[in-house]
Amino acid sequence: MDAVWSGTWVADRLGVRLQEAGDPGSPRLDELLGLALRRNPKRAHLLVSQVLGKHVPQSPTAVYAAGHGLGERVRALLGDDAASAVVLGYAETATGLGHCVADGLGAAPYLHSTRRPVPGVEPAGGFEEAHSHATSHLLLPEDPKLLAGSGPLVLVDDEFSTGNTVLNTIRDLHARHPRAHYVVVALVDMRSPADRDRLTAFAADLGARVDLIALASGTVHLPEGVLTKGRALVEEYGAAAEVLAANSGDGVRPAAQDGTEPDHERVRLDWPGGLPDGGRHGFTPAHRETLDALLPAVARRLTDALGEQPGRVLVLGNEELMYAPLRLAKALEESGAAREVRFSTTTRSPVLAVDDPGYAIRTRLVFPAHDGPADGPGDRYAYNVAGAGFDVVVAVVDSTGDTPELRTGLLAALAPHTGRVLLVPVPSYVPAPVPTSVPERREPIMPEAVLPDLALPDLALTAPVLTAPVLPEPLRGPAFSSYAAEDVGWLLQDLSDVALEAPTEEREEAIQAGGAHYAESLPVEYQPSPQYQELYRSALTASAARMARAVGTVTETVLAERSPSPVLVSLARAGTPVGVLMRRWARARHGLDLPHYAVSIVRGRGIDPNALRWLAAHHDPADVVFVDGWTGKGAITRELSAALAAQQEAGGPGFDPEIVVLADPGSCVSTYGTREDFLIPSACLNSTVSGLISRTVLRSDLVGPADFHGAKFYRELAGADVSTDFIDTVAARFDEVADAVDAEVKELLAADRTPTWEGWAAVERISEEYGIHDVNLVKPGVGETTRVLLRRVPWKILAQRGAGADLDHVRLLAEQRGVPVEEVDGLPYTCVGLIHPRFTRGATGADGKAVASK
Repeated sequence: MDAVWSGTWVADRLGVRLQEAGDPGSPRLDELLGLALRRNPKRAHLLVSQVLGKHVPQSPTAVYAAGHGLGERVRALLGDDAASAVVLGYAETATGLGHCVADGLGAAPYLHSTRRPVPGVEPAGGFEEAHSHATSHLLLPEDPKLLAGSGPLVLVDDEFSTGNTVLNTIRDLHARHPRAHYVVVALVDMRSPADRDRLTAFAADLGARVDLIALASGTVHLPEGVLTKGRALVEEYGAAAEVLAANSGDGVRPAAQDGTEPDHERVRLDWPGGLPDGGRHGFTPAHRETLDALLPAVARRLTDALGEQPGRVLVLGNEELMYAPLRLAKALEESGAAREVRFSTTTRSPVLAVDDPGYAIRTRLVFPAHDGPADGPGDRYAYNVAGAGFDVVVAVVDSTGDTPELRTGLLAALAPHTGRVLLVPVPSYVPAPVPTSVPERREPIMPEAVLPDLALPDLALTAPVLTAPVLPEPLRGPAFSSYAAEDVGWLLQDLSDVALEAPTEEREEAIQAGGAHYAESLPVEYQPSPQYQELYRSALTASAARMARAVGTVTETVLAERSPSPVLVSLARAGTPVGVLMRRWARARHGLDLPHYAVSIVRGRGIDPNALRWLAAHHDPADVVFVDGWTGKGAITRELSAALAAQQEAGGPGFDPEIVVLADPGSCVSTYGTREDFLIPSACLNSTVSGLISRTVLRSDLVGPADFHGAKFYRELAGADVSTDFIDTVAARFDEVADAVDAEVKELLAADRTPTWEGWAAVERISEEYGIHDVNLVKPGVGETTRVLLRRVPWKILAQRGAGADLDHVRLLAEQRGVPVEEVDGLPYTCVGLIHPRFTRGATGADGKAVASK
């Protein structure tokens, strides 16, 4: 009896059809692909590869052979130029595939993009992936010259559908380091005729050759109404699956919620410290030779741990960590120690599971992320593991993910579905710091008193002392910013003479299409209308006392709990007016002259490491208190915590990661002025209420390894500046709120203020309910919603039903931009701004306003 194709279930219900291109000698599409469903407003179906080693457990030899064979074809195509080629793979699905292509190509170094920022490693580029459930891609090569050559660049992804991500990557890298030849490699090429023509035109416009190599090619036929039918099926079977999972214990979060850890065995591989665990920072031919030589020994160690007749074994990789587990699984399979060896990997991507032989994703395990991801907590998945009858599951993780959450999450989820769980940790490779300068004077190795007794030349007694470059002093007003010099020192570099602004729609298109990171450019500064300026003044008058009370509460809490003489470090720029006000309160109430600095932090890139180095050199890190304006979903809070933890693990100073904010509506921090989501008037404006300073900028051609992040001083907007007036207006209400602050602080110091992260949960729910599937496009709270309307391409605004004057300015901005405001019940915030989830130039009409939402 013939096996059922794993796309039959979707094909029968939606009419989706895979149409072969008829390439001679190519495998059939139904041999390479199955079909599944997912929640996605643009594409309901998912092509599930049978040979990728991600969603479907497969023979590791077959997985490796697919990528290696593609690499051999690239080598034949390039000929002599193969010696100068570089291979770039995409996270997370193609990290292992890219490695295998590089192996087949021969002597090519390999790099894959990553969603894990690494402090101290300067990004060589980055991009957003359209339609992704994850956050920004970063390029973090240890060797900054890796992507700067002129030889062929080979870009590897699991499938080539529209090609947007790959083409935008080529466009961005070509602008930095032009090349004559690009090769795109994928398991399947499923482009439409129009997308094929687009690649041809793209190459012509670029003035470079762009080739494409795939195992098989064809197109996906989608009948009319497939999106509506797909959504209905997802809702129907998704709800049924949740009920079934709740009753059976499958597909839901693991049972070890009491903190107990399931039984598992830990296997040490004695992995060499200098061997990378993958291509996150680059993987050279020398690394490949080291791994090849190491594999027999580590395979024997794993075989010994498995014991005799282990039965069916699954080697389970972890998100981006695919290549090392794959090679380990392949070596185990080749040893013949187990009856059967299969390989697959956990993933971020949520897919509907339907237990039917004609469906590609039959079961799923859900567990929380366990590696402290930069974009915050979230669910992770292992597909087709439950019910597959594996006798042993070997979970391979890097040391960053070897956490208590791993043991109570993934390992607990695996335990009911296999006889044994073996945990195999591999050290997370972190590049060594690169010295940036060598002083001319060289200090003696031995004490000077010994030198006269030794008749040796100075050179034999001396060695270079490598020191970090001296960082500049903070910028201050009036030369940089309209704040007084004593109010704040900016640990930034002045980029005022650099043209960085781009129209909002162009920035949004570039960011979402994958061609840019939001910190690489600036939005054009919004110039408020007279009506909006009057609304700002009214809001300030109405809320100045509430602002003053929150300022007093957070400052007194810091003085009581953190330090009697804190060093305030605000996150530019929303945190800077709050830092100035906290400094004013401390001086007015206690006669304290607190230092205050502003530093840059960038989502997906971390906090400025040079700013931290400057702070550690001039102040006790224990006294540093990081300040921001408000919390939305807490992404920057988590970004700061992860960056500081990594700095400390690498031997850096120990800063306290607990951020303090004026307003914490998302319940993300324990030190705050209020947890109400109210209008902070400084959120209404941009630079004109923040010392005339722009957003911060991080771009590799402007910010070097020894530089602070950058920003601009908009001197030309001095006539519209209200920065000092805002501070003075709020500070004038300090005396009248002092008694209320004292009473409130007394209550807070005795209260349980543990963050609940309810805001993050709400954002995840809204992201799914509105078909966005990307939490980065959901901006909760009055402050974040205002930013969306001022700087991004808004799609719609969700407003708490009955919200009053706090939303007057939001309603005005929404009206001016043609954005609908939808009143909803049960919203934990006063409002939430939704960025247009699939932005193209067609997302705005000829008048620049948003298209009508459907």
